[in-house]
Amino acid sequence: MKRIGIIGAGRFGMALAESLSEAGVEVLLFERNGSLVQNASGIVAYAVQGDATNVHALEEAGFRECDVAVVAIGSNMEASMLAAANCKEIGVETVIAKATSEIHGKILTKLGADQIVYPDHESAHRLSRAITSHGGFDLLELSEGLSLAEIDAPDFCKDKTLAQIDLRKKTGVSVLCIRRLDENPKRPRAVVIPGPNDRIQAEDKLIVFGATKQIDEIIAKS
Repeated sequence: MKRIGIIGAGRFGMALAESLSEAGVEVLLFERNGSLVQNASGIVAYAVQGDATNVHALEEAGFRECDVAVVAIGSNMEASMLAAANCKEIGVETVIAKATSEIHGKILTKLGADQIVYPDHESAHRLSRAITSHGGFDLLELSEGLSLAEIDAPDFCKDKTLAQIDLRKKTGVSVLCIRRLDENPKRPRAVVIPGPNDRIQAEDKLIVFGATKQIDEIIAKS
């Protein structure tokens, strides 16, 4: 089984870490804040406190053995750039980095990041430069049989809350976030980290994680 390293235990990083762990993936979570590390210790396989701007700290934590590293640092641009560069320096095969702007994303790419995710930007619909097209949605395989994908909101989900759909319990697929159209069509989609009472709208795009087979089946029902 592959090991997935996640740097940053904010909302995005923890949502991904929890979903991966629930699917049986070995997750190494690396975070500077000790209280966040303590909270995550019972969720992921490994939770390590440290400074991702220090290449030796990442190496000692075990990132050299990670097949994929996700840099989920959002508020500190310098730290995210150094973390991405450090992951590539120690030989992580695939580095996915969260960016807060196009400029930030371009810098991360120049530093070696393989894929850029823009949680607060229209470009978020490209989760990977190595996208596998499944006819209507984009998919990134994180490990054998498990994928992170963007899909159009299926018909059976529209105008229902996440609690009503109960997608995770029924299919094992988790909704990590929603990309929603702005009232002004010229503005980029907003990114919503949903709660159980958030209602899915007709034009929403869902960022989901789960078994590739189950994601395929959800698309087939649309």
